[in-house]
Amino acid sequence: MKQPATGGGDLLSSPAISAISLTAGAAYDMSPVEIGSARSFVRDFLLTAGSEHGVSVPSRVMDVARLVVSELATNVCKYAPGPCLLDVEVIDDMLAITMWDSGDILPMAHQADPARAGQHGLEIVLAVCQSFEIRREPVGKRIRVQISLLDGRPEDRAGQSPW
Repeated sequence: MKQPATGGGDLLSSPAISAISLTAGAAYDMSPVEIGSARSFVRDFLLTAGSEHGVSVPSRVMDVARLVVSELATNVCKYAPGPCLLDVEVIDDMLAITMWDSGDILPMAHQADPARAGQHGLEIVLAVCQSFEIRREPVGKRIRVQISLLDGRPEDRAGQSPW
């Protein structure tokens, strides 16, 4: 069950640097029904970041962020059912998505196999994110991914997004 969102938005600025930092989090007893709730939470966060804080969120980024959360939440349902924490954060031109669960088994990407049905979630996440990090925690694990908010726009100093 989704718990109240925490966090909020802050606009940080200094004479030399202007940075946007917005955060929000939610807790779930992850079940298949709550996968949609997690996707909606991320959508609502990004819509608020755009409407209240002027963060440009291309529709493709919105779709990719919801897909990534769906894949991560599905893995929690399958391999670590129970409590789950979802944190989202906009830091300048990146969206960070962090998911904690109580499972101790680390996910692994499989070799490409066109005959394999299913188990492609991690490969999808790796293909659409600019970074992927997994850490063991005293209880469970924490997965953090980052998605560029620039979506290949000309001002993207890093060049085109992989997707």
